[in-house]
Amino acid sequence: MFSLKSLSHRMPSVARLVLVSAVGIGLSACSEEKAEVKEVIRPVKVVEIARAGDTRKLDYSGSVKARTEMNLGFRVAGKITERLVDIGDRVTPGDVLARIDATDYQLAVKTAEANLAAAERGVETADLANKRAEQLFDKSVAPKSQLEQAALSHDQAISQRDAALSALDQAKNQVSYTDLKAGQSGIVTSINADIGQVVGSGTPVLTVAVDGEKEVQIAVPENDIAEFKPGKTVKASFWADDRLVLDGKVREVSGSADQQSRTFAVRVSLPNDPRVLLGMTATIEADISNGNSYVSIPLSALAEKDGKQMVWTVDRDTGTVHGRDIQVADFTGDGVHVTEGLDTGDLVVAAGTQFMSENLKVKVPDQQSALAATDQTVR
Repeated sequence: MFSLKSLSHRMPSVARLVLVSAVGIGLSACSEEKAEVKEVIRPVKVVEIARAGDTRKLDYSGSVKARTEMNLGFRVAGKITERLVDIGDRVTPGDVLARIDATDYQLAVKTAEANLAAAERGVETADLANKRAEQLFDKSVAPKSQLEQAALSHDQAISQRDAALSALDQAKNQVSYTDLKAGQSGIVTSINADIGQVVGSGTPVLTVAVDGEKEVQIAVPENDIAEFKPGKTVKASFWADDRLVLDGKVREVSGSADQQSRTFAVRVSLPNDPRVLLGMTATIEADISNGNSYVSIPLSALAEKDGKQMVWTVDRDTGTVHGRDIQVADFTGDGVHVTEGLDTGDLVVAAGTQFMSENLKVKVPDQQSALAATDQTVR
């Protein structure tokens, strides 16, 4: 049995116990409240896969060239003494472009003239001998064999004179060949030899782009060369003027690939237009059937899992993301070309793929600001 005094001594301890219990209950309630974590819904940026078109475009850059370019060289060998044109000069038929030293060829002309003069004297001598033999034979003084011999000598002298005449003409031609002349109207596009250089017969000295039809030469890789057939209509645009767009036609396709670049040379004929100048940069664009359908997605949308390339797609109904394996064709400056794994209307997470997980709830913007992924040109 407790006394009043002992009860008064125990009261503070009881109060303290009640207070501690109350605090413990309060802390427990706070912990349970903090444990209730709200579900995180992450906003994402997406692109929508559009329907693949029936055609795709190929475009390649090239430069404008003349359809005919002549590499001009001397018909005789010698040392160049004059060059009368520069790159960009216009030439007309008969214009002298360059000269080589003609001294030796002029000496050959003098030699041929002397040989011709001697041959003509020989013809005169043989003619006199032939006439005298005829007279002696008519008087029965000389035998017939002597007459025949004189006739043969006369004919031989005439042949030697004709040969000397031809040699003189040839020597004069050699002198004329020391002048390099233009055969057609055009523009000088390159100079391959200059004053003081010794060149052989036929060595290219100048290149002249002949006036007339212009073309664009492009290099096409082997995977697309089958799409370029002679006669195919293409579009030609020019970097110098965005408004200048012409219809061209494939005129020529190289029969073999270049040994270094492994591309095929394709020449596209252009209609006559004074705005098109030699050397301008042009882009040839061709529409081809979309046999291999490509869609393009941003590079930031590409992810990898277990060594496989994948993307995260958004389920419109549940608002959750799901991983999907894809087949990548190639990488370009504007994104990634995908051949398999994506269908029309799919929503693909375009950024923040490192934060995605299977069945993660996401918030898709009400108004799609991302561009729809479409077929892209493969270069």
